[in-house]
Order: sequence, then C-alpha cells, then structure tokens
Amino acid sequence: MKPQEPPMANAVRPLTGPASEATIARLVGQVYEVAPPAERRRLLEHLLKPLGVLSMVAVANGIFADIRFRSDWSVLNVRLEDAQQVQSGDVITLVNYVQQVSIHAVDGLADMLAASPVLTGSAAAALLVSMLVQRARNRRAEDRLE
Repeated sequence: MKPQEPPMANAVRPLTGPASEATIARLVGQVYEVAPPAERRRLLEHLLKPLGVLSMVAVANGIFADIRFRSDWSVLNVRLEDAQQVQSGDVITLVNYVQQVSIHAVDGLADMLAASPVLTGSAAAALLVSMLVQRARNRRAEDRLE
C-alpha cells in the first residue's frame, strides 16, 4: 500500500525546477480557500483586471461575468458576498485562463500576498510567493539571453 502524502507535498516538488502553471493555479486556489472575505475580494479583483467581459463569460460558467455586471462599470469592485460565492475550483480555472492572457497579472500576486499580514502566515501563500518570484526571475534571465 502506498503511503498517503500530505496535501502540500505535490506543491513542494516544483521548487527544485520551474513551477508549472497548473501548480501555481492550484496554490492560488488553496490561498483563496483559506483567505478571509476581504482578501478573497482583493485576489479576485487583481485576477479579473486583465480580462474583458467576453473572457469572463468563457471562464467558470460565467460566474466572473456575473460579478463584473453587478459591479460599477468603470471600476471593478467585487462585492464581499460575490467573493464568498466563488469556489476555489473557480479560482483555479480563472488563474489557468489569466496565465494565458497576462502572466504578469498572476506574477503580481506575489507583491499582493507579501503585503498581506493576514496571508503571510499561510504555507500555501508563502510557497506561492516563492514560486512566482522564482518564475519571474527565470523569465527575466531568459529575456536577457535572447
């Protein structure tokens, strides 16, 4: 019988190499799951910024488009009750999509999470920040080589 691994074991492995987009998306989902409502709201607002309405309709059965339409059109403002309705699986789907549209938006989560006193104690948040910083450094190094 194979011993069961702790939940974070799969997330830790990529530290020896580049972090996969799927791993980063799962970690953002884990962070979202443990985040208080105000932090959930900030995470969603940050991730939704680079997306247009049509993109939001295509992701997670349109849950994010519904949030956008309830918000003031000129400024994206996710309501706390909307953030509570979004599940971690929806966030994982959102992050997977956002990474295709704007990798910098996802990498920008590192600064946001590092500045959050509420989330700095989360192992998932600490691991995510580390992976995002490492990925950004690797990308900058690759850009310099080109």
